[in-house]
Formats: sequence, C-alpha cells, structure tokens
Amino acid sequence: MADQLYLSLWYPNFRLTSLGPALLGVIRQFTIVGGSGLVKAAAAYPISWNEAPAYQRIYDEDEAEAAAPEQAVPAALELLHDDFAYEFELVWDLWSLEKAGDLDPIWRKEPRVVRIIAYGPEFDDGAYEQNGQIRVDFGVDTPFLHEEVDLDPEAAAHVKENVQLLVDFTNGVQQHCGISTRLLWSESGESLAQKLIARLQQVN
Repeated sequence: MADQLYLSLWYPNFRLTSLGPALLGVIRQFTIVGGSGLVKAAAAYPISWNEAPAYQRIYDEDEAEAAAPEQAVPAALELLHDDFAYEFELVWDLWSLEKAGDLDPIWRKEPRVVRIIAYGPEFDDGAYEQNGQIRVDFGVDTPFLHEEVDLDPEAAAHVKENVQLLVDFTNGVQQHCGISTRLLWSESGESLAQKLIARLQQVN
C-alpha cells in the first residue's frame, strides 16, 4: 500500500532570517542530483494549513527567470512571519511503469512533484518541532518500491535508480546544508529502508 514519504530537517540555533538561505541550500542539492532547477509553484500560508494562502504563484514555462529559486524564494518570503509556512513545488523525473491494456508494460521516466516546505516557529502551534524547520514531501513511496509489479532484473534496476536519487539528495543535504538532524519517515511510521531491503530480496 502506498505511503507518503518525507524528509525532515532541523538546524542548530535556527533563526527566521535563516529560512531563505536554508531553502536555497536544500533546493540546490535537489537540483544537483537531477531535479528541476525551476520552482513550479510557491505559496505562503498564515497560522495553519486550514487558512487560505496569503501568497500564491504558479509559474508557467515562459517564466524561467522568475521561477529560478533565487527569484522565487525571496518573492514568497517577502511575507516573512513567525507564524507562516512556505511551500515550493519542484519536479524530478523518476522511473515509472506504464501499462496499456494487454501490451507489455513499459518503463519510462515521468515527472514527480516534490514539495519543499519551510516552517516559521509559530506556524501551526510550533509544527516545526515534529516536522523540522524544513520538510521535504516526496509524495507516495511507489517509485521507490513499485510493490505492484514483479521485481525482475529490469524492474529492480529502475527501482534502484530511483532510490539512488533519494539517497544522493539526502546525503547531499546532510553534507552541505548545515543541518543538525535529519529524519526520513513515512506517514504510516514504517521504515522505508526495511521495506526496500525486503523488496529487493525478491529479485529473481
């Protein structure tokens, strides 16, 4: 069953004014491992997720300059408040299995949205304590497991390639973003590492 996958990041002696540089550092690592270098959408939420965004922008293909993180992040953070959260959507390409009727399934790379969220210390009653000052939402863990298909050598190779992107990004953040703690976790509480080991042991 598909499970939501997150990476939470905590920083030492974190200040609200550090939010912009911290976000750009995480996005830079995302780009290095092969993610898009452009922000697809940005939003700023006051108080809690139940509130309407105080700022929202969706970038189209003609707005490459504005969608560059160095432009998009400061634009959203113009409304910099302790009780705001800031969300940025980016995309990376992961291997996915496409099934068409009775034809043999085909592996192809498809864009997947990744959301990078920064929490002000007072947003949602201090949600950062559980979620991190920055949380990366990878969406469902399907691309990293593909539990719905038999793991033949070809499928295993594509799953491993997807997982390698996740590992490279997480390690890059650990090494270059000045964090004190990181946690890769899922909505259900199950360990992705354990699920991966069990999955890859099924390779024929």
